[in-house]
Amino acid sequence: MKLNTTLLTTLTFSLVFFFSPVIAASWPDKPIRVIVPYPPGGGVDAVARTFAQRLGEVLNTSIIVENRAGASGAIGAELVAKSAPDGYTILIASPAEVLVGPLAGQKVPYDPQKDFIPVSLIGETPLVIAVHPSVPAKNLQELIALSKTSPGKVSYGTPGNGSSMQFSGESLNALAGVNMVHIPYRGAAPAIADLLGGQIQVGIVGMPPTIQHAKSGKLVIVAVTSEKRSSAMPDVMAVAELPNMKGYRFTNWMGIFVPAKTPDAIVKELAINAAKIVREPAMRDKLLAQGVEPIGSSPKEFTEFLRQEFITYSKIAKERNIKASD
Repeated sequence: MKLNTTLLTTLTFSLVFFFSPVIAASWPDKPIRVIVPYPPGGGVDAVARTFAQRLGEVLNTSIIVENRAGASGAIGAELVAKSAPDGYTILIASPAEVLVGPLAGQKVPYDPQKDFIPVSLIGETPLVIAVHPSVPAKNLQELIALSKTSPGKVSYGTPGNGSSMQFSGESLNALAGVNMVHIPYRGAAPAIADLLGGQIQVGIVGMPPTIQHAKSGKLVIVAVTSEKRSSAMPDVMAVAELPNMKGYRFTNWMGIFVPAKTPDAIVKELAINAAKIVREPAMRDKLLAQGVEPIGSSPKEFTEFLRQEFITYSKIAKERNIKASD
C-alpha cells in the first residue's frame, strides 16, 4: 500500500461522522460482531473477550467474538473496513494492522487512515526486553555494556520484520549506540522458544507470554518498554529511566475501531460505554491481571494518541530502514 507522504506527515484518522439520533436510539437491536484479527489464546484475543463479555451486558445484547487471523492482522482488519458502517461490526486492533505494518511497507487491502474510525483505547501492555539466564547481563545497563564490548555479536529476536518489537529494538540500538542484530521470527512463540533454548541471547516480545518464564528463572526481564514501570512487574525498570532514553516508549495496545462513516451517535455511544467499562474496578482488575494497563479514552483522545504513535514509528522506520516481511 502506497501512502501519501504529505498526508502521513499530517496524519489524522477520519472523524467525519453522520449524526443520526434515530439510529442511535435503536442501536443495538441485534447481535454485535467483535472481530479479533489474531488466533484465539493470544493477548489481543484475551482482552477482546474480557471486554466483549462486559460490553454485551452493558448494551443488553449478544456479542459474538470472531477470530479472523492472518497476514499480521490484515485479514480481520479488512473484514471490518469493508463491513457496513452500522455499529454491528467492531474491530479490536493492535498497532500491527492499523499503524505499524503499513508504515513498514506491508501491503494491506484497506487504507488505515481513511477506512476506520478510532473509538476508544482499551489499554496497553509494555513489551519486555528479556535475556537468557546464561547472558552475563542482569539489567539493561549491563546488556548495553555487553553490546558495546561485543559489537554485532549480540542478537535479539522479535515476532517479525516490521513488528512493534523490531521498532523497539532498533530505537534502543540508535539511542544506546549499540548494534544488536535483529533476528525476525514468524510470531512470538518461536522467538520465545529460541530464547528459552539459548539460540538467541535477547528477545523483545509482549509481556504476557514471558511472565511465568521470568518467575521460574528461565528468563531474565531486564526492562519494560513502557514510559513508566508496569504494575505487573514493578521491580523491572523502564528503558526510559536511563538518562539518554527519555521519551522511549513502545507498547502493544488494544483499541476499538469501527468502519468509516459509522454514525456519529453510535460512535459516541460505543465510546462512552467502552470508557465506563474499562474504568470499572472489576474490569480494571481483570485487565491488570493480563498485564494490561487500562485506559478507556474518547475518540478524540484516541485519535491524538494514534497521531503521536505515527510520528514515533514513521521516524524510526525511515532512520533505521525497517521493512515488513514480504
